[in-house]
Order: sequence, then C-alpha cells, then structure tokens
Amino acid sequence: MKVAIVADWLTNMGGAEQCIINLHRCFPEAPIYTTFYSPENMSEEFKEMNIITSSLQKKKSKQYNHKKYLPFMPKAFEEFNLNEYDVVISGCSACAKGIITGPHTLHICYCYTPMRYAWEMRDEYTEGMSNFKTKLIRYFMNYMRLWDYQAAQRVDEFIAISNEVKERIKKHYRREAEVIFPPTRTDKFLPSNEDKDYYFIVSRLVKYKRYDLAVEACSKLHKKLIIIGDGPERENLEKIADKEYVTFMGRQPDEVVGKYISECKALIFPGEEDFGIVPVEAMSCRKTSYCFWKRRSIRYSCR
Repeated sequence: MKVAIVADWLTNMGGAEQCIINLHRCFPEAPIYTTFYSPENMSEEFKEMNIITSSLQKKKSKQYNHKKYLPFMPKAFEEFNLNEYDVVISGCSACAKGIITGPHTLHICYCYTPMRYAWEMRDEYTEGMSNFKTKLIRYFMNYMRLWDYQAAQRVDEFIAISNEVKERIKKHYRREAEVIFPPTRTDKFLPSNEDKDYYFIVSRLVKYKRYDLAVEACSKLHKKLIIIGDGPERENLEKIADKEYVTFMGRQPDEVVGKYISECKALIFPGEEDFGIVPVEAMSCRKTSYCFWKRRSIRYSCR
C-alpha cells in the first residue's frame, strides 16, 4: 500500500507539526507534500523525511511567511499529482485537504480545524486593521469559503482532533467526522519536586491565542510570567508587558520547556483552542491549567 502525507506548511514547530511527525512514524516510507518547508525551524526528525514542496517555494530564502501566500495555496495543492498513492492522509487547518486524488485513492483528512480566518474567527483576525484592509480581506474570504467548502467535499473520510472540531466540520462542511485526539508527549513532561512562584506559557505567539490577556493580567497584578515561544505577536506583547514581571524566552528545546512547565505555579492558556495539547502536557506534570474559552473561565487540574 502506497501512502502519502500532506501538510499545510512546515515553517515552525507546533501541535500540527507534531501530528505530522507521528503520522510519519506510522508510515515511515510516506513522502510529505507541503507548500513551504523551512528546515532550520523544524525538528531534526524532519531532515530524515522525503519532503516535496509546492511551486510556491521558489525563493532562495528558506524563511517563509506562509500567511502572505494564502491566496495561492489552493492552486498549489491542486497541482500535486497524487494518483500513484492508495491512501493520502492530509493534516489540515487550511488548504491541504484541497488536494485532488484519483477515484481509487482513499483521502483521509485529519482536521485540526476548518479554516479559522474564513469561518468562525474571521472578525478576530481583522480586528484592529484599517477599514480598507478589513473590507479587502472579507471580500477575499468570500472566495476562500466557497473554495474551502468545495475542497471539503473531495475528502473521503474526516477525522477531527476534538469534539469541538467535529462540531465545526459538521457546521461548515456538512460532513460527519470521527474523533481521534492528537498525540501528546506526556512522557517528556514529568512532575517536579519543586514548585516555583511563576505562571507559564508555551506556544506560538499568534493573535487568536489571546496571550495579550495573560500578559496584561500578570503585569497589572504583579505576578511573574514566563513565556516560551515566538511568533508574529511577540513584538506587540512585549510592548504591553511590564518587563519586571513578564519574561520572553523565545524558542527553547524540549528539555527547557519540560523544566519550566514542571516547576511553574500554573499554566495559563487564554485562547479558545481546537484541542489544546499544552494543558494536557501540563497536567502530566500535575499542574493546574487556567483556560478562558468561550468567554468562560475553566480550571483544569490533576491535583
């Protein structure tokens, strides 16, 4: 059986990229098709994989801001020739499910979420933008929603990473989905004998995750907050942070993340997520996770 794996992009490590690693461990001979690949930002394990990039990856630079290329991604995925494969598994939160497969190929989509910026979170993504830019993006998203719905009909079987995502798939695509929770590295994050007086965040720093709430709260309440991770929102977060209490450490290896998450007072997880791997990792360290989903405060604890 010939298997191929498809990913939206491979430009930074996150939960989606960890899912691709685990899929590849299941099918080690499978090539990975994607729009962009930035090897210097990815786990060493990716360097052993056969990664096939799209026509978009033409620049000499290996650093890509994939968001700028979203209008061209549907065409890029449709250009891939996947007719030789018996099974294609797409890991998708954007356009990867839009691949075209032959009549005898089974296409399984492991869906992290329907495209957030085209559906339920479109207003959050345009918040703070100029009136002209907001109108332009909303006009373009009308097209993207039409394409996204049609692309979802090409999928033979949907698998959702959570019941929340299952509901979104049914709402936006009118498709049913099974739920298989994403892999979580609980064996790498173990309890510590020492609890220190700081709160902790580890994540890609992007707008929809709402880490501005945590930074503002800890700055005003004079609570120590340590943030591991990087992303487009880091500069804005640093502007509103009280540097006496909020520390930005950038990207760090798993060993450093494990140390800080095991010794923290609690994890803060403000955004409404598709699943939320990090709180599960925190609970494997017997740590409380404070989450603020759907305008509700939720406290998860393994104590």
